[in-house]
Amino acid sequence: MFFPTLFSVKINWLVYALGLIAVVMVIPDISVWRFFALAIAGHQFMLLFYAYGYVIPVRYWAGAMACLQYLVGPSFAYSGLDELMYFKYRMQVPEETYFAYAIPAVILFILGLHFSGKLNGEKVDEKAINRFVESNTLLPYIFIGIGFVSSMVSGFFGSELANVFYILSGFKFIGLFMLLLSGHQIKLLPLVIVVGAIVGSSLKSAMFHDLLTWLVFVLAVLAIRYKPNILVKVWFTIGMVVLVLIIQQIKSVYRSNITYGQGGTEQFEESFRTINQEGGFFDLNKIAESNVRINQGFIVTNAMNWIPEREPFAQGEELQMILEAAFLPRILAPNKLKAGDNSLVLKYTGLWIRQGTSMSISALGDGYINFGTFGGSIFMFFFGLIFNITLNGFQRFSKDFPIILIFTPLVFYYPIRPDTALQTGLGHLVKASFLLYFIMIFWKKDLSSEGVEQKILMEKAKRERDKKQWDAKE
Repeated sequence: MFFPTLFSVKINWLVYALGLIAVVMVIPDISVWRFFALAIAGHQFMLLFYAYGYVIPVRYWAGAMACLQYLVGPSFAYSGLDELMYFKYRMQVPEETYFAYAIPAVILFILGLHFSGKLNGEKVDEKAINRFVESNTLLPYIFIGIGFVSSMVSGFFGSELANVFYILSGFKFIGLFMLLLSGHQIKLLPLVIVVGAIVGSSLKSAMFHDLLTWLVFVLAVLAIRYKPNILVKVWFTIGMVVLVLIIQQIKSVYRSNITYGQGGTEQFEESFRTINQEGGFFDLNKIAESNVRINQGFIVTNAMNWIPEREPFAQGEELQMILEAAFLPRILAPNKLKAGDNSLVLKYTGLWIRQGTSMSISALGDGYINFGTFGGSIFMFFFGLIFNITLNGFQRFSKDFPIILIFTPLVFYYPIRPDTALQTGLGHLVKASFLLYFIMIFWKKDLSSEGVEQKILMEKAKRERDKKQWDAKE
């Protein structure tokens, strides 16, 4: 069968069918376009759910996130939430126009992700990790230390070097993953310190993307370790959904509360009370506002409404600028786009953005801007294929460095987010992969399987020598 990682996976088709029936009952006037969009998203969510406990699901997460922001958010908007929003944040083209592009493009992106037909780069060898940690007992703690030090010093450098330290700050999670998969009894202190640090930094900055993304990867590693049953996964899924909904609705109020002070649990609790007093979490206006934050489609429709009527198709020019920003260092391309650069948003969507506001056209929008609906869909296939090729490269590299597979979240946790500017996501992918390659080569003696075996043999020989010396003394 073609694409077995999409269609040969055992999922509960009855639950899937009941979910679609529930959608029709809740939204009786749902169009075929919206129904098909939600059906695709539901399939990806089911695959992601069942992947927990077996792999670190980079491909399934990328597919689910694309469905959430390109299909689910727009479906809710077209189902009535748009009417409650300011006109600039509404979908700018009819749903049949948008979905005629978005649905094929997302499908092709998912097919690109799964083109190899295997989950290469995502299946962790637990025995190899266990042997690695046995021979490098201090290394997980060294990685955790590198992560914390990098987080503290990143602000002292320019943007290019700061980005390297930003990537290195994720090493605290890699060290934690080593400990979780080592086979030993889990020590709660490292888990609490590492997760607590990302919670604290998210509360301080009022930016929660990193918290949620790293949390899902921590849960994935814990699931590999403990192989939870369906009921446990259901409860954790419900908990994650509730957490995301609370954060999405509370975020704007929380940011207002910390404008003149430091963020923290007290301000978060105060924001929670404010939301309750202003109509609660089920107020339709707040739900509509939250939907805008997951609806990357409204920016894409602004591009579709703007191009080609007011600005011609870029014919690859905009994509060339993005690839230059992603692949070339600033010393070779001093005028390349910066992370968070909003100039392209204004040029190709007509949206004016306040200084300091982060907004991106996203890969789906970039595909349309450069190549139109048909070419943009083909572009999305190759975009997914880039992730696939990178993961396959991780798989090949793991023959000599089995430990490298637990680094995949570090490389992909930023690029898999559809709301990330394409130059920023690809730039992170390139820089993190290059940095990881350099570390593996530099640290080859400790990180390679050959080095691990040598250490084990040396330790075994040392124990035998010590035993002989003890016997001789006896």
